Amino acid sequence: MTVLYWNICGKGNMPLVLLHGWGMNAEVWQGVVSLLSPHFCLHLVDLPGYGRSQQVGALSLVETAQYLLPYLPPHALLLGWSLGGLVATELALCAPQQIRGLISVASSPCFTARNTWPGIKPNTLEIFRTQLSNDFYRTIERFLVLQTLGTDSAREDTRILKEVVRVQPMLSVEVLEGGLAILRDVDLRDRLPQITVPFLRLYGALDSLVPRRIAAQLDAVLTTSPPSIMMEKAAHAPFISHPDVFVKHILNFHKQLCS
Repeated sequence: MTVLYWNICGKGNMPLVLLHGWGMNAEVWQGVVSLLSPHFCLHLVDLPGYGRSQQVGALSLVETAQYLLPYLPPHALLLGWSLGGLVATELALCAPQQIRGLISVASSPCFTARNTWPGIKPNTLEIFRTQLSNDFYRTIERFLVLQTLGTDSAREDTRILKEVVRVQPMLSVEVLEGGLAILRDVDLRDRLPQITVPFLRLYGALDSLVPRRIAAQLDAVLTTSPPSIMMEKAAHAPFISHPDVFVKHILNFHKQLCS
């Protein structure tokens, strides 16, 4: 098996595995590492095909989860942002015995709008897929701008995300298209009631990619989990725009797990 980039740091006892979103890498978490490190043993991961794990080609969601599984520390708390939230959810479904808890951030069990389910219009994802081959960097930049729309710190947040992409080697179009295919095709809604681990869901009220309306729909299904938390002034990257508030919610969940 090809070795993944998997950096371990922090002074806490509970392992917290951080899974990034589409087009990103583990550097996206640097703004909260110092805040989380005293409380957790952090596992900063570049997903297969991304960042410093580019020896791996495009994988499906199930293949990605199976690839990560041997690397997971026992009784880990999983935190997945956006696409990473789908990966974390799949891991919690297929290997609950290894998972202490699940946190999804600005994520959805089904990113594409379907019937009454709110989400990204399918043609929007198709436009991104088509444009990747024609103008890689501009397409990535457009996606990054969408993630920060509406926040008071949108310009600075976008700059941070662009820097995360810039410092690592250029991703392959194959891997990026594979990630878009996961966002377009995967629908885990029917499997969510099978989740047996504690499950925290964080959303940004201003998120243009994951509409806030899904929170109430998921809360109605996941009745044994805490209700979703809505960060009112955040968009798709709340850990960048509001790191202190974001970490406060993570630590509160950690406290509940340990009580």
